[in-house]
Amino acid sequence: MDLQLQNKTALVTGSTSGIGFATARSLLREGATVFLNGRSQKGIDTAIERLKQENPDARVDGIACDFSKKDEIDALLHRLPQVDILVNNVGIFEPVPFADIEDEDWFRFFEVNVMSGVRLSRRYFPKMLEQNWGRIIFVSSESALNIPQEMIHYGMTKTAQLAISRGLAQLTKASGVTVNSVLPGPTASEGLTDFIDLDEDNRAKKEKEFFDHDRPTSLLRRFAEPEEIASMIVYLASPLASATNGTSVRVDGGLVTTIA
Repeated sequence: MDLQLQNKTALVTGSTSGIGFATARSLLREGATVFLNGRSQKGIDTAIERLKQENPDARVDGIACDFSKKDEIDALLHRLPQVDILVNNVGIFEPVPFADIEDEDWFRFFEVNVMSGVRLSRRYFPKMLEQNWGRIIFVSSESALNIPQEMIHYGMTKTAQLAISRGLAQLTKASGVTVNSVLPGPTASEGLTDFIDLDEDNRAKKEKEFFDHDRPTSLLRRFAEPEEIASMIVYLASPLASATNGTSVRVDGGLVTTIA
């Protein structure tokens, strides 16, 4: 299927690995020009090399930016003043008992997970409206609906993303711009595999334990692959998804049990 993304320019934050990298790869395969993002230039260069090995003609570049530092965000926006597609994927998480989450940690999570998307959208969204076409996608989580008791501060930021996404979508009436959120379920990205010590030798056992005890409502009963999440993101980024706007699309393996 041709997703009609040739000549579109995309920025994918947090894209040197995991869901972000898979999204960048899929966008490149569809003919888009893609800017990667990571905290270090070394990580970006390694990711670009991987993508160029697969597709030497890929139009890919990268911009290092730590989204906890406003000056680095300003530098990114100066270098890349306009995009057609913005994928707000960057995010941090860590399990911490509620009573041990300090004020600084609440603010740090909000700064990276929420304000990164706010600051980028604030610059790119008006220009999308001016050209009457654009896509903003927030990569949230099923944790936005099922707040994890082991990291409530993370869940709070994922819920906040849904509110911002829906609010921005309200401003797109009768335009060619859409704003949506994607809610992945547990995904076998580098962060999760480190979190639960997942490797090829113990994956089947660890998956069973995780879904039996931590996510028992899952229908998929396994970790999603980053490429499975990326497929939905790239579809929503395409002109084919023009009637999907202001919604939260679940790619959670059936984990969330509510209908609405």
